[in-house]
Amino acid sequence: MTYEPIWGSIIAWYLFLAGLGGGAFVTSVFIRFRHPECKKLIFVGHIIAPVVVIIGLCLLMADAYAGFTHPLRFALLLTNFGSVMTWGVVFLAVFVVVALIVLIMDFMHKESPKWLDIIGMIMGICVAVYTGCLLGVCQGFPLWNNAILPILFLVSAMSTGMAAVLLAGVFVAPAEFNAVVSLKKFHFWLPVVEIVLVMALLFITAANPSQAGWDSVMTLLSGSWAIAFWVLFIAIGLVIPIALECWMLWFAGHEMETSRTGQMISGFSDLGVLIGGFVLRLLIVSAALPITIVQPWIF
Repeated sequence: MTYEPIWGSIIAWYLFLAGLGGGAFVTSVFIRFRHPECKKLIFVGHIIAPVVVIIGLCLLMADAYAGFTHPLRFALLLTNFGSVMTWGVVFLAVFVVVALIVLIMDFMHKESPKWLDIIGMIMGICVAVYTGCLLGVCQGFPLWNNAILPILFLVSAMSTGMAAVLLAGVFVAPAEFNAVVSLKKFHFWLPVVEIVLVMALLFITAANPSQAGWDSVMTLLSGSWAIAFWVLFIAIGLVIPIALECWMLWFAGHEMETSRTGQMISGFSDLGVLIGGFVLRLLIVSAALPITIVQPWIF
């Protein structure tokens, strides 16, 4: 019997965009506190955050089929606060409202109060964690039902959010891109942490008592998703960005780092992080196999 995944690429895009939006807003708050003079980068983060999350929500509604024809059904989720999906709706709603208010204030050339930024940052982190918890409550899937997954998605969300802001900064604010050195150094370590978390996730899943855990890991390492895992996620999404940023931050000279060539190299690294962030979600969604329950015959 062939197992057909219950979720597909649309959900992977939703998880990716929701996490990226949360990470982009957190990045803008980080820049505001650490580099308040970089107004354009802060504005870029404020634009990316609500836009990509709203796009992700539209994809979620499309995947739910009835999302557009009966949108009020989503309001019923607010009746069960014991559900992860209910808390996800709350986090997403508050985050989008706060992010839009901050963006409108930017367009009005008014600085948002710091308490509002902090609320948006907390909600952004909650949205990123929620994307992992949404899968984690599915106990029949060892690859999803793992305490490492929400942490991995949080780290990946922060990484992709920073990558999106930095990549945009290469083109719209190159001078500010050169100034946010502390952000670049912090961003460098996130893919490193991500590698450790992925290794832990695969090890714990493979050690699951069920055969489904082992099969899910083998599907990623040597099965139908192996090329995407090793090439798109590990190589392009993690190893190459780590190598490029390591060289740019600690080995290349200051002139090279701040040159247009250096900026484009960093931009290529950030693009790789974004590709890897999406592929990670696609792999997690697509490669997870369910535990098979054998019903004995009763004579």
